[in-house]
Amino acid sequence: MSNHTYDVQIREGTIVDGTRVPRYKGDVFIRDGKIVQLGGRPQGSAKQTIDAEGHIVAPGFVDLHTHYDAQIRWDPWCTISGWHGVTSVVLGNCGFGFAPVKKDFRERSMLTMTRTEAIPLESMKAGMEWDWETIPEYLDSLDRAPKGVNCLQYMPTASLMVYVMGLEEAKTRSATEAEQKEMKRLLHQGMDAGLCGFSIQRLGEHSTQADYDGSPMVTDTMCDQDILALAEVLAERDEGFIQITQFTGNMKEDLKFQEKLAAVSGRPVLHNVVPVSPKVARIHEKRIAWLESNQREGRRIFGQGGTIRTGFAFTLADWNLYDHSPAWAEATTGSVAERMKKLRDPGLRERIREETEGAASRFQEVQGGVGGPIRKLLVQDVGERPELEHYVGKSLEQIAQEQDKSVVDALIDVSLEGELAVEFLGPNRGFNADHMADMILSSPYTFPGVSDGGAHTKFFNGGSFTTDFLMWLVRDEEKISLEEAHYRLSCLPAHAAGFQDRGVLREGAPADVVVYDLDALDVDPSWVGEVAHDFPGGGWRRVQRSKGYRAILVNGEVTFEEGECTGNTPGKLLRHGKA
Repeated sequence: MSNHTYDVQIREGTIVDGTRVPRYKGDVFIRDGKIVQLGGRPQGSAKQTIDAEGHIVAPGFVDLHTHYDAQIRWDPWCTISGWHGVTSVVLGNCGFGFAPVKKDFRERSMLTMTRTEAIPLESMKAGMEWDWETIPEYLDSLDRAPKGVNCLQYMPTASLMVYVMGLEEAKTRSATEAEQKEMKRLLHQGMDAGLCGFSIQRLGEHSTQADYDGSPMVTDTMCDQDILALAEVLAERDEGFIQITQFTGNMKEDLKFQEKLAAVSGRPVLHNVVPVSPKVARIHEKRIAWLESNQREGRRIFGQGGTIRTGFAFTLADWNLYDHSPAWAEATTGSVAERMKKLRDPGLRERIREETEGAASRFQEVQGGVGGPIRKLLVQDVGERPELEHYVGKSLEQIAQEQDKSVVDALIDVSLEGELAVEFLGPNRGFNADHMADMILSSPYTFPGVSDGGAHTKFFNGGSFTTDFLMWLVRDEEKISLEEAHYRLSCLPAHAAGFQDRGVLREGAPADVVVYDLDALDVDPSWVGEVAHDFPGGGWRRVQRSKGYRAILVNGEVTFEEGECTGNTPGKLLRHGKA
């Protein structure tokens, strides 16, 4: 039997507890996974002491928008988020996931995730061991799996619809009364087992994130009444919350529907995403005003803002985020050989030009957030093709001028010359710290996030948003105080999503803690990260590691020390938001 009073003592740090209480110097004492004392003198000795002098001691970060559903099975720490102080995540966002799923649909469900969230198929096949069909079975499996972070799980609505209706039926019609009743029954069953609510992606017929075959995702064209029927389940239970990503081309109608969703459910709705323009303040101001008006009317809608400063790097061998253009979706579906053949088709090329450059095109609006305007894309790498090195560093606009062609043709022709291995970089177009900080500070209902951690792993690194937020808006620009930053990174998202006792440092609360040197915080490497071949089955991804974190603790155990993983897996599935 141990003679130690504490398991861990974090000594002489500056405590920022996540509640907006002013920072103070003190120790944090941990026993049996919980904080047992904040400040004051020790009442005994500790098994482990962490020297936090000159460091901030704060609650671990809570990331509500991730897609680690597959990756958590082979990477319990959900990196890159785990490297950047995230100690709790929500899985099953946008309606996507792996349960409920019938045995004969497992591979098709993985194929869906290869395109809509760009998760490598070979890695899912090698890294996932399927031992479930129903949601309760899935949650039990997730509970058993080693985890380096805590997690909540949504009902993935697309999976639910396919399970009840079948794939083609779910994509082409509304549910019958009997099917709707069955979906409600299964959501009740899932909520009984510990789900935290349900999630939806609703991007219309020409979805920005399409299915494996280029068709819309199941929920993209889901009718209002089928969604509202699920909201009625949450209203009946008075528990859970809803995440929605919606952009069908009519923002006024989209927002009206989300108001109805909040009214019918009576539960929190997480609106993704509050847009912030580097030039026009009224963009985010209008959305903030909408959030405020809903809260005044009793509709609990919270806004997540994409604060991350990261770029996109991609090749047309993998890229899928032009899917809102039917012509692009057609051209970038299939194998590399199939894509090259289609990109050489004159008729399809003409359609691509029209949809990309046309005055009435939706392409320009969407493109602002996914990679940037085509004309500004830079050629970053040409693979094993030294004869193409003269393109490196040039923008597509420059190449188009030199070759007297459109920028769309320049993009396609350069790609074809390199057999789709040519990599394009979305350059840093600048970010407005004043607008970003105002989006956070001007409303009590907004917080940073939408990392998409675990998704689009070959394109960008949203999972580093926590470190970037503290570096940029707190330390370098001094727009947001440490107290406010930690409230928005931990306490408020935990409250919005129903995490119990998470997101704050408080006696009796689980010990999810980050210890870091604010002056030393950094994202390594910056902008788009670097390629790492660390996924199962030979899969690769882009990564950005962190600098400046002395220790990251989950439920009182150190998971990362000076940036190195300890191998500890103290994370928990938080059924109903609690351990």
